[in-house]
Amino acid sequence: EVQLVESGGALVQAGGSLRLSCAASGFTFDDYAIGWFRQAPGKEREGVSGISNRGGFTYYDDSVKGRFTISSDNAKNTVYLQMNRLKPEDTSSYYCAAFRWSRSWAPLFLAECDNWGQGTQVTVST
Repeated sequence: EVQLVESGGALVQAGGSLRLSCAASGFTFDDYAIGWFRQAPGKEREGVSGISNRGGFTYYDDSVKGRFTISSDNAKNTVYLQMNRLKPEDTSSYYCAAFRWSRSWAPLFLAECDNWGQGTQVTVST
């Protein structure tokens, strides 16, 4: 059974940091990429970052570039999203999702992924 479990969400002040984790199981980790998405109430889900577990290719949306860092620990089948200099507009539910890596970030842009986690809430206060 494919499982993706996010953790690490919390309430933090603007300017602070959080590290989200996405623990994956039930599939061949190296064959997939993991994307981080967020969705605020009333807004569409958007892909903010992704990493290919083979090759380590990464993607960042302009809104998080320079503040967020994605990394992967293939030995633990876990992907991390280090979020620094958080802003109130980063407040969202954050989800990780897996898609087969084919050297294209299209599934991230379209939020069309094979499997999704349950989400973790990040709230950034002013």
